[in-house]
Amino acid sequence: MKIAVLGATGWIGSTIVEQASKRGHDVISIVRDAAKVPEDTKNVRVFDLQSQEDITPVLENIDLVIASIGGRAAGNHELVADTAERLLTALDGSKNRILWVGGAGSLEVAPGVQLVTTPDFPAEYKAEALAQGEALDKFKHTSSSVNWTFVSPAASIYPGESEGAYRIGGDEFFTNDAGESKISVTDYALAMLDEAENAAHLNQRISVAY
Repeated sequence: MKIAVLGATGWIGSTIVEQASKRGHDVISIVRDAAKVPEDTKNVRVFDLQSQEDITPVLENIDLVIASIGGRAAGNHELVADTAERLLTALDGSKNRILWVGGAGSLEVAPGVQLVTTPDFPAEYKAEALAQGEALDKFKHTSSSVNWTFVSPAASIYPGESEGAYRIGGDEFFTNDAGESKISVTDYALAMLDEAENAAHLNQRISVAY
């Protein structure tokens, strides 16, 4: 499968690139700065999401795009929902798919109550969580015909190798028997690739945690 990873030099994006390559996929790294790409990277396409250029050309000849986009570093959180809209528009009418690296903040801890609105939600991550919620709304209300899957990680996603089986949920926030919501970045990447290969949850949000 030919997979384009948008945001391939980021922490999650680079892990997805690594795991996709290990599975034998043809991986295309879409990045803003080619200088940050490892020297052994085979296929690189350069695109700046902050530009007004048409993104369509960098998405040519792929089967799906995995987008790992965040605005925390530069404080431009509006980039998240804007990118979702651009991808939905660019791929409308195509047979490609979009897999989106989402956030946990929009998961529901009770009917109609999102995690990001709870008193203990970390203030430093709130703007990022709200931006991801806006991106999810773009997907849920799109008129684009492209198939998409929004993949929310657990509340805690951290460096580390695979720890074994993970669980797939929907819009509801869930925890393990110890009351923890967690997933290693490697297992999150593997869950993303499982969805890429199996297309089991088209046009919906799923969540991944142990």
